[in-house]
Amino acid sequence: MKITNRKAKFNYHLLEFYVAGIQLFGSEVKSIRKSKVNISDSFCQIRNGELYSINMYIEKYKFCFNDNFYPKREIKLLLNKSELLRISKKILNPKITVIPVEIFFSKTGYAKMKIAISKGKKKHDKREIIKMKDSIREINRSIKKNYI
Repeated sequence: MKITNRKAKFNYHLLEFYVAGIQLFGSEVKSIRKSKVNISDSFCQIRNGELYSINMYIEKYKFCFNDNFYPKREIKLLLNKSELLRISKKILNPKITVIPVEIFFSKTGYAKMKIAISKGKKKHDKREIIKMKDSIREINRSIKKNYI
């Protein structure tokens, strides 16, 4: 079971990938297992030498009675110090950002987040992608018509 950020490939050039652990509460893990999470609007920032996922929405678990639950809290991502240093050096460029690409569970049962160092696409790049997808779709339709 994977939760993916489908907007990421369309809006950004994905340059490098890292896999980070996520520091979660138990009720948040249960919500993620039920796919009640949205990472399409989230991004990552380095604060005090630690990486945080910001604006990630995790729905409150149905049977959780925690009054202090906040669905868009800043969630700490767990990486090695060397990986954090590499990421922080690349973020110094103002056009580079870190975005979450997908959330998954490892073989040992821990929640992990695949993050990408990325660069935003221009409008004309996005238009080219849409044109290519439309042309591929038209070709596939014409092939199906010829065989039927």
